[in-house]
Amino acid sequence: MRKTAFITGVTGQDGSYLAELLLAKGYRVVGMIRRTSTVPTERIYHLGETLEIVSGDLLDEKSLRHILETCQPDEVYNLAAQSFVPESWTQAVLTGEITGLGVTRMLNAIHDVNPHIRFYQASTSEMFGKAQEVPQNERTPLYPRSPYGAAKVYGHWMTINFRESYGMFAATGILFNHESPRRGMEFLTRKVTYAAARIAAGLQTELRLGNMDAQRDWGYAPDYVEGMWRILQADEPSDYVLATGETHSVREWVEKSFRALGLDYKDYVVTDPRFVRPAEVDLLVGDPCKAHNLLDWKPTVTFDQLIAIMVEADKALVAEQEATRQVIAKLRSIH
Repeated sequence: MRKTAFITGVTGQDGSYLAELLLAKGYRVVGMIRRTSTVPTERIYHLGETLEIVSGDLLDEKSLRHILETCQPDEVYNLAAQSFVPESWTQAVLTGEITGLGVTRMLNAIHDVNPHIRFYQASTSEMFGKAQEVPQNERTPLYPRSPYGAAKVYGHWMTINFRESYGMFAATGILFNHESPRRGMEFLTRKVTYAAARIAAGLQTELRLGNMDAQRDWGYAPDYVEGMWRILQADEPSDYVLATGETHSVREWVEKSFRALGLDYKDYVVTDPRFVRPAEVDLLVGDPCKAHNLLDWKPTVTFDQLIAIMVEADKALVAEQEATRQVIAKLRSIH
């Protein structure tokens, strides 16, 4: 029988890749978007009518209940969040409402409508923050260093509490950094590859960044949504770290991104204190052994391959944008 999956955050990087994956597996996929005057659907536009869209909000539990009652999903993937760490400092309360309490509203709705629904919560390596051990695994103590990280800790523990208290299939994926050409421009990896492409095209002269020495565990987003699906196919609900097990500095990401375009980053990158976090997270690297052993999940794209994918995509994007700009300028000059 065909399964139905309900995805919050379907317009984001992970949501769009997860929708693609589940549709390819024969699922009926329902994605939730918030009702706004403009909806950013560029990441899911290509899916057309194969993806069902419903209106709802993690701030409104009634809307969540209505969706669950109407769509009757077998699986729920909660990927929606205020996920930009710097913004969580300026919108700390909103971040808590969406990223933290939003999880509780969803769990309450599932528990009341159909407690047999399998629930996936998108947890994050940012929960480890000031890492208490290296590498970090499912048992590493949590020490968040931002409102986003703290809100994710709340959502993570509420998922565990609903699982242990009500016997629900409520599982989490503690995902380390995962990137792609669909990453938002405000995130560091995409900010770097897009700026490097613009600089190579002569459209930009510098790039301003914060802490270049921070180290992260970077993987490829499509690999990680495969892991999300596997987490909900397991016999028992649990928590899993999804990571590459490798660490690289921001400086290395920048250096290799610019080098791929024949540039020396030192000629263009400027350190700007405005982009340094109030409480920096210096080193995150995950231990994915549990996912390897129990889910047979492993990343397939290397660090260098990931950079190449993103640089080539942004190089093509910049060329397309410049061609469009020139056409528009020519039309304006005619009129």
